[in-house]
Amino acid sequence: MKIVLPHRIYHIVGVISLFIILLSGCAQDSYQRRADVMKDHVEAFYSHLKANRVGSAVHENEQIELMADQMADAVKKRGHMGGVGQVEREFALMKTTRETAAQNWIALGQYFTLKQQPDRARASYQRVIDTYTNPTERAYREQAARALKDLDIVSAPSVDPTH
Repeated sequence: MKIVLPHRIYHIVGVISLFIILLSGCAQDSYQRRADVMKDHVEAFYSHLKANRVGSAVHENEQIELMADQMADAVKKRGHMGGVGQVEREFALMKTTRETAAQNWIALGQYFTLKQQPDRARASYQRVIDTYTNPTERAYREQAARALKDLDIVSAPSVDPTH
């Protein structure tokens, strides 16, 4: 015996299935979504550098910095409301995002050094020194300062006329 379901039942089952899928997407952790977006920007940054699309790479890193700024605002707002666990997670992601952006600027400086563009490399390293001023970001400032000094070694004109 064959059971025949009315067309309307299929429609209802389809709507319920779609609703469940949408709900599961909405329930996804916003922390994880932002981490995934940051990961996408980082991958795009390095992909653009590999393809010599410096402007696009810079844009991706600026997007990472914008995310960090937005997270800092969210941490400040939520800090006043309570919810310590969520604030700690947001703060950790914000810190990681800022560190990633600083590392990307240093990588950009290294890229320019390899491309024998010392002025652009200096600008990238100087950006780290000027922008990342939090005490926890000292290591990145120091790395950029060392890279500036190394750049002077690499790009200094040779004193020996045969070289």
